[in-house]
Amino acid sequence: MNAPDQPASHATPPHPSGRGGTDLPDMYLNLIQIAESFGVSEKVVEDWIRNEGLPHTPDRGRLLFDRAQVATWAAARGLAAQAGFLAPAASVFTTGWRLGPLLRAGGIWREVPEAGVADVFQRIVTGLPGVTPPIRQLLGRRLHAPGGLTMAPVGGGFALPHPSMRVALGRDSGVAAILFLREALTLTEPAADAVPVNRLIFFIAPSPRAHLDLLGRLSRILVRGPLRELLVRGANDNEIFAAVAAADQAGPGALSREVTP
Repeated sequence: MNAPDQPASHATPPHPSGRGGTDLPDMYLNLIQIAESFGVSEKVVEDWIRNEGLPHTPDRGRLLFDRAQVATWAAARGLAAQAGFLAPAASVFTTGWRLGPLLRAGGIWREVPEAGVADVFQRIVTGLPGVTPPIRQLLGRRLHAPGGLTMAPVGGGFALPHPSMRVALGRDSGVAAILFLREALTLTEPAADAVPVNRLIFFIAPSPRAHLDLLGRLSRILVRGPLRELLVRGANDNEIFAAVAAADQAGPGALSREVTP
């Protein structure tokens, strides 16, 4: 299929090998895979390229899509839930990353007023482990800069706010935090549905690759599963930390498995 007339996002993409170009580098998807990830037709994806600036790379008469770039594009358009499913199946969480320590570092915040959300984010950044004070200050300035924070609503009253710019902090850094809001959050980004956003999972990933993996895992968590149910009913901190720890032990995907009666 020929690429639509749209500027490419990469000058020299890696060439896919194998029949039909399905043997792509891990961070790239083809047109069919992108359409399946979002549950739309290939024509819709091509329209996004022409009209919405969907990042892509023409290569040998086909289109390649960088997973991380597409996830960023989608999160800014109220499509973060679908974007999460762009994360590679072989997540970095299978090789040592755990959500529990990130959540312990960021904590669980309750009864946060809408006017106090930015302050909580700043306090979380101030306590970010594994980085120097100048790096914390830089991250804080980025969060307060115009366009520095993507709220990423995913539907059902949840959003996944995170820094718009990817950062490489190192293996011992990164943070996640859960915020239960006192009132619904006013969004400037497109909403995922009509449900007011009053629960946030704020995160800063240790690396650009880990960012996509975190977005993927958290998106799956908020689609279905035991942790989603705990957050919906406002479970206590011990219940939430215990569920996250158990899921870390069980492996990636455990938090998003459906609960069986």
